[in-house]
Amino acid sequence: MQLTAVLTQAEEGGFIAMNPETGTTTEGETINEALDNLRDATALYLEEFPLVTFGHPLVTTFDIPAHA
Repeated sequence: MQLTAVLTQAEEGGFIAMNPETGTTTEGETINEALDNLRDATALYLEEFPLVTFGHPLVTTFDIPAHA
């Protein structure tokens, strides 16, 4: 099963990884560690709450005006 991972840099260092299909979120010192932790957390979540998927989500970005 292929799922989505969204990674952002954490303020304290390292990375935060989130899976939008399940809402699972983890962190790691490196991108690979964060992805490994997300993979483990999401697998545990799916054992308890099976996911019915309807294709892949569309992931994009958008801009908003910056406030002074």
